[in-house]
Amino acid sequence: MSTIGDKILDTALSKIGEKSLFTKELENALERNEVDLVVHSLKDLPTTLPSGFTIGAVLKRENPHDAVVLHPKHIGKTLETLPDNSVIGTSSLRRAAQLKKRFSHLEFKDIRGNLNTRLKKLDEKADFAAIILAAAGLRRMGWDNRISQILGPEDCMYAVGQGALAVEVRARDADILEMVSVLHDPDTVLRCIAERAFLRHLEGGCSVPVAVHTEVKDSQLYLTGAVYSLDGSDSLKETMQTSPVLQEIPIEEVDEQFQRVGVTASKISGEAQDRAERLGIDLANLLLSKGAKEILTVARQLNDAR
Repeated sequence: MSTIGDKILDTALSKIGEKSLFTKELENALERNEVDLVVHSLKDLPTTLPSGFTIGAVLKRENPHDAVVLHPKHIGKTLETLPDNSVIGTSSLRRAAQLKKRFSHLEFKDIRGNLNTRLKKLDEKADFAAIILAAAGLRRMGWDNRISQILGPEDCMYAVGQGALAVEVRARDADILEMVSVLHDPDTVLRCIAERAFLRHLEGGCSVPVAVHTEVKDSQLYLTGAVYSLDGSDSLKETMQTSPVLQEIPIEEVDEQFQRVGVTASKISGEAQDRAERLGIDLANLLLSKGAKEILTVARQLNDAR
């Protein structure tokens, strides 16, 4: 099904001003009982879902990092080694803010469209030396061979929920919730609950540069979160950790009200989910106490004025 985000291809996402760009039409079909479940990229789903819907499954995460796809004439280079003033295409404020700061010799311009369109724009015109895309999308399409470089967290942290697929269902459909719940990947669920709680508490969205990095290591959940000014010159970045205890718990009655940042995962330890959500909120509060609100407010105003 096509969505607003698929149809409006001449405007940067952060400028359209609609929170549910890639989800609204799908949710309408879900509401009208025309479909029983819809599959999204989790990063397209707002941190607060419309009433009556829930995320019934978060699948095992694909590589969440961003990838550099070079114009054929630059094959073999990296962002570091591209000539001065090379133009890089990305319509993500988050990517542009981080990369401008890190690679000040490059220029960044908006590029919109689905993967095919963007790759075509890159290959057939001389406008861009490279474009930045989510590695997950390229891999799912079987286009791994186009990935010239994967950007690690020191170069570019990813978007909340990036690389994970989410299955959205009607919150009252207990049987469908039960059916899709087997698709939940526990580590991904906890990481994404922490990331979404962080973003929701910061009140971030498409129109502000917010980035995260999470990992589960030795049963500790680590969350790094950052906010940036549009040109990346101003930023705040912090890391916190918690220890989510992952144990199987008996299946309880699914409580429609019991969602964490839109996710219903009744088979994963409630305590572990609570800790993950708390971690996101605590990290957001830490950044807010250091001035994150001001950075994001200015970023939002500047973006609106562009």
